[in-house]
Amino acid sequence: MSEPRPSDRHDESEPDDAFEAIVGEETQRDPDLAVIEAGSRTLRTHSGPAQDAAAARPTDPETERALRAVEQELSGRWGETKLDPSVTRIAALMDVLGEPQRAYPSIHITGTNGKTSTARMIEALLNGFDLRTGRYTSPHVQSITERISLDGLPIDPARFVETYEDVKPYIEMVDAQQPYRLSFFEVLTGMAYAAFADAPVDAAVVEVGMGGTWDATNVIDATVAVITPISLDHTDRLGSTPGEIAGEKAGVIKPGATVVLAQQPVDAAQVMLKKAVEADATVAREGMEFGVVSREIAVGGQLLTLRGLGGEYTDVFLPLYGAHQAHNAAVALAAVEAFFGIGAEQARSLDVDAIRKAFAAVISPGRLEVVRSSPTVVLDAAHNPAGARAAAEGVSEAFSFSRLIGVVGTSADKDVRGLLEAFEPIFAEVVVTQNSTERAMDADELAAIAVEVFGDDRVQVEPRLDDALEAAITLAEEDDEYAGAGVLVTGSVITVGEARLLLGRG
Repeated sequence: MSEPRPSDRHDESEPDDAFEAIVGEETQRDPDLAVIEAGSRTLRTHSGPAQDAAAARPTDPETERALRAVEQELSGRWGETKLDPSVTRIAALMDVLGEPQRAYPSIHITGTNGKTSTARMIEALLNGFDLRTGRYTSPHVQSITERISLDGLPIDPARFVETYEDVKPYIEMVDAQQPYRLSFFEVLTGMAYAAFADAPVDAAVVEVGMGGTWDATNVIDATVAVITPISLDHTDRLGSTPGEIAGEKAGVIKPGATVVLAQQPVDAAQVMLKKAVEADATVAREGMEFGVVSREIAVGGQLLTLRGLGGEYTDVFLPLYGAHQAHNAAVALAAVEAFFGIGAEQARSLDVDAIRKAFAAVISPGRLEVVRSSPTVVLDAAHNPAGARAAAEGVSEAFSFSRLIGVVGTSADKDVRGLLEAFEPIFAEVVVTQNSTERAMDADELAAIAVEVFGDDRVQVEPRLDDALEAAITLAEEDDEYAGAGVLVTGSVITVGEARLLLGRG
């Protein structure tokens, strides 16, 4: 196993030392509030303006100070990893705010993998039919403002601050009345629902934070409930089998709603179908009522034929890689059809040209995203074995790498061995590292597991992410024989977000 290079090789005048100092400062904050502040503050002058829908930090100093002050206040609340299974506090907040979440129809998304990509696709489709949308997703890749989007773009930082200041008195009112203060995630959820009502939006696309039944988002009465594939994750909180986890996630199914069900393990599907019957909900199942008819690899993505609830949609270009994204697209299409009443109330198809145009505009930062060439560097936020298997299959299918180097940094509470085992067949070598948060698994601990999976000669340790990226790129470039080598950065949304900034994409 390769040893990390001495940390004293960096001259004090180099930017890396500034980065390291900021990392030390930032990791004292809530990990979900400052996952990549260090990279942002050190590299912003080199990276230029944001290039896509992963939000950058504000460039206006006054707005930056105001946003940072809000983040600091939020950092004093329970983080997303500390949970109290109750919707009592968020319901109280909605009550004093005047029930903003009931001002618009909504689509509620739960599942284990694919939630954010599916939410982005649903949002793009609704925008394609001239609906104003609000989207609430988590976690963020680069900035907290990404979590609340209006019309496909992260909420403006100044508006984010204004929304917080508007709801702050009500938050304090609820805090005073409850045994525990509202959590970080509950406050953000309240802000999202308030921002959507204020916009106002025509439809909200809402991703659960965790589970379903007691998730803070579950104060909406969504007309469409979307269940993406369920696998094992957060087993300490949700259950140890897909069926048990499905029991929690089925809480998003409301009476009379339409349930759009992605392909599921048998026990999970049984639980969902039982809940749908109890709620008198209509069920649309992937592989039965809708699905992927065909898919072909295309330059920059894939060409799909999708069968929706109202018929077939041919020649749909999706600029994302992997079979799993094709299935996400089928789920998103069925969800939008259900939202418009197609299949149950109307026997018609949506306009195919509008569908094509919307899907062609979809982006999903950090999901098999190419951020550099020569060598090609791909980012994927897979953080559990099922996500890792999908990413591995997608990379193998879409890229003809002669040799692939992995850069892996995970959270300590994940099934790290399962994730590494999923990537073992495609990684020639792996550079293990860690991101800048307290949730990160120590690089040496991760390396010990990696050696058991890959063998000593295929593992290199670089605790600093910038060093890990440099090492992986060097390995990919080292031999002319491997001119087609690539790098895949993965293991955590946080790791991917930090790498994205380091590689100049934030």
